[in-house]
Amino acid sequence: MPLDPQAEYVIGLVKKSGLPELWQLTPDQAREQYQLRVAKLSTREEIFRSHDRRIPGPGQELTIRVYQPREAKPGERFPILVWFHGGGFVIGNLDTHDHGCRALATQADCMVVAVDYRLAPECKFPGAVDDCLAVLRWLALHALELGGDPTRMAVGGDSAGGNLAAVCAILARNDGYPKIAFQLLVYPCTAPEPETPSHRQFADGYILTRNAITWFYKHYVRSPKEFYDFRFAPLVAEDLSNLPPALVLVAGYDPLRDEGVDYARRLIEAGNRVTLVNYEGMVHGFLLMGGAIDAARRALTQCAVALREAFAAVPGKG
Repeated sequence: MPLDPQAEYVIGLVKKSGLPELWQLTPDQAREQYQLRVAKLSTREEIFRSHDRRIPGPGQELTIRVYQPREAKPGERFPILVWFHGGGFVIGNLDTHDHGCRALATQADCMVVAVDYRLAPECKFPGAVDDCLAVLRWLALHALELGGDPTRMAVGGDSAGGNLAAVCAILARNDGYPKIAFQLLVYPCTAPEPETPSHRQFADGYILTRNAITWFYKHYVRSPKEFYDFRFAPLVAEDLSNLPPALVLVAGYDPLRDEGVDYARRLIEAGNRVTLVNYEGMVHGFLLMGGAIDAARRALTQCAVALREAFAAVPGKG
């Protein structure tokens, strides 16, 4: 399928801006540029209520942002999507993904809890994993005080956030706690090294470049052996059985496409229920581009429908 004209338009805007590529900047500069880019391409979604809260973390207190889709009925508890933002473990924050979390909360009729995990290079691997798992465990104990239902919890994220969601699903299964009902993996990075055909085919010119990917990973990982730790690359995990049902969404012109597809296939081969969707004409990061790309809004709706179905399927809740 050819590149979607709207995605091509966004690529043209990036080229015309004349700004340095992320890998040519310091992490702080890259964070600022990424936030400005997202703000120009996203939409503003209405939400009934959202608030930030500080909770205990493994290295320091962490901030979570809680989104409530509507006023709760008497005695009602909302299912919860725990959302981990993308950005290569180096950039991104609660604000860059705010509109997506608002849309998912409203359309899926669920509470979304977005996690402001520590970023690299200030916090190296596996710091982000430790933070995300800590929030997941905290929510299992404190969901009721937020108005959420700890028996209906899902994990999700895009890109690096999809990686963290996949890893947390594995770790929660290993620990037997907390119980995860669903995993929403949007163009996740899952492989130890960027060596798939899609990495080579789309190495440059499609928003996310090979140089940027290696720049992210060099900031996040301390030594080559960590690339083959499943907490960095869930694709190398020996056992992927008994994991939550998953929606894996990939983009056709994304360097990460093949490793997302490979991870979905491994999940299926291990006996899990998985839906794999390829937005063939799209580029990496398109979910955040709803102000310019129609497919972003369609993808958010598809994610919301999958969440609704997963939460309804929890025993005693359907």
